Amino acid sequence: MQAYKKGVRHFDAGEYNLALPQFEKAAKGSIDAARLNYYTAESYRLSNRFGEAAPFYQKALEANTTEPETRFNYAYALKSQGNYTAALEQLQQFVANAPKTTAKPVVDKAKREIETLKAINAIAANKLEITLRNMSNLNSPNSEFAPVIRGDELIFTASRKETQYKNNGQPMLGLYKTKLNARPDETGTTAAPEPFSTNVFQGDVNEGTPAFSKDGKAIVFARGNNGKRKGGLDVDLYISRLGEGGWSQPQRLPISDSLAWDGSPAFSGDGRTLYFASNRAGGAGGIDLYRTSIDASGRFSRPVNMGRDINTPGDEMFPYVGPNAKLYFASDGHPGLGKLDVFVATRSQGVTRVENMGQPINSPADDFGLIYVKPTEGYLASNRPGGKGDDDIYFFQEGTGTSTDTTTIAQNPPGSTGTNAPKVVRYFLAGTVSVNDSPVLPLDSAKVRVIDDATGQPIAEIVTDQTGSFGKYPLQEGKDYTILAERKGFLTRREQFTMQGKSIPQVFLTKAQTDTTFYVPLLLDKSVLNKTFVLENIYYDLDKYNIRADAAPELDKIVVILKDNPTLKLELSSHTDVRAPDAYNMKLSQNRAKSAVDYIVSQGISADRLVAKGYGETRLVVKNAKTEEEHQRNRRTEIKILEL
Repeated sequence: MQAYKKGVRHFDAGEYNLALPQFEKAAKGSIDAARLNYYTAESYRLSNRFGEAAPFYQKALEANTTEPETRFNYAYALKSQGNYTAALEQLQQFVANAPKTTAKPVVDKAKREIETLKAINAIAANKLEITLRNMSNLNSPNSEFAPVIRGDELIFTASRKETQYKNNGQPMLGLYKTKLNARPDETGTTAAPEPFSTNVFQGDVNEGTPAFSKDGKAIVFARGNNGKRKGGLDVDLYISRLGEGGWSQPQRLPISDSLAWDGSPAFSGDGRTLYFASNRAGGAGGIDLYRTSIDASGRFSRPVNMGRDINTPGDEMFPYVGPNAKLYFASDGHPGLGKLDVFVATRSQGVTRVENMGQPINSPADDFGLIYVKPTEGYLASNRPGGKGDDDIYFFQEGTGTSTDTTTIAQNPPGSTGTNAPKVVRYFLAGTVSVNDSPVLPLDSAKVRVIDDATGQPIAEIVTDQTGSFGKYPLQEGKDYTILAERKGFLTRREQFTMQGKSIPQVFLTKAQTDTTFYVPLLLDKSVLNKTFVLENIYYDLDKYNIRADAAPELDKIVVILKDNPTLKLELSSHTDVRAPDAYNMKLSQNRAKSAVDYIVSQGISADRLVAKGYGETRLVVKNAKTEEEHQRNRRTEIKILEL
């Protein structure tokens, strides 16, 4: 029992490599098998050892674990082993039995992965004439990845520092460099790697994923995650510049989010855009790709999410802009062979296409960090079997290579599965308008307009029938739309609908033409004096009243309601739980309500249409709250209609 408790303490601290031997000791005792095997599996997964996690997930399931995402994670562990059939079975069971409380991005990712696994043979049929060679004199039993070229040097990330990272038991990551030979496909590098710069080297944190400006005189990289903060939320982007005295002390970039993990930077070809990966609030789910512009004086603009065509409910990382201006990146959310696959994105006439790079670039393992150094040559990282250790750097060459390390495979263009012509998909929109009440009833005679956001012109104007239905109307890939519903006696409702991320990948299509219709339900609220609505997801940090980034989108919805209903006047109220003195709670709730109103006014709404009111703990929803969930129900934000 003591070993188990020690293991759990290490696990909770994110020290998974220290937790594993304790769980191994505990296995000899009488600890509940479901809990013990689940913790062991999670320790392997969270230290990026998916294959080793698989048998422990299986044992946890056999012991009837109640952890809801066990099958979901087990499926990805099986996929990393190339066991696609078993992975599909686990995901189908997960989706069929997922509790209603399961996060939507997790369910969405599982559903998309089911389609991927059903089409895995078509994905595997995409094979390129490429040879890979392990950079054996560069790699070690630990991790080497994220290679970039600067002049005649290869700079990369490697696990070689003296301090051990308690997450996976390897040395901490740092930046290293080595001279390149003229023929890296034959003999690799000429000298033993050495630290990139003593100034860009902090021994007690992880540092990696370098990116160089166009002139090579600035480096942006990720730094943080010393293991003391679970999840690595202290990982930020840093910049160092080359001067007469060498590389400067790194400075944290202001585009970093202190509440998120930020990494994998990459410059565009002209050096005016920086791409990076982040799990900050407001993304598509998991880690997303972002971009920021750099002006003439070196200032970075506010980061912009790359959109749902690129980002998925999974992870997107390691962006790279090739000489052909195409965006290459790694993802576990797009249809792929392994945990991370390499993809290439191209944009034409407003439509973004994402294609899997195919075999042998991709495998059931993690494949990522691809760069080109010549039109047909480059490097990437992979933890596929046959390497020297964990992540290894590989040299690849397209065309008629004859490397003995890999088999040359017949060529098809990326994204194709042979000589078949591209299949056509026609997209349509339909929906219903109903009363947002209990029970939900269809609403006839509601006027609905579907507006093309690019032109501001409606593509459809209809009145709903007795069933409250409307549609269907043709949509175009890559476009954004607004659906506006209005009816006398109800608040006007506006819903945004985007085609970004909704295109069906070619590999999923089986017919020459496929029709697919998206159904949008619109719920209209009765415009009744003193009617109160609870706002979801308006949270504040403990004892704080500033508007957090994740609350802003919810308040933006109130802005839209006020703009669409110009005669409306609202009270915006804040409520607390009972776990502080009455007077303190009253003042805190008033400040929170006022900050929410101030935010809405800053978006162009007249202040005389809003009243801020703090009620403290005087209007509890759950009178004798005991659980954290019950306290959260009391800590709510509401709006009430004061004037129609």
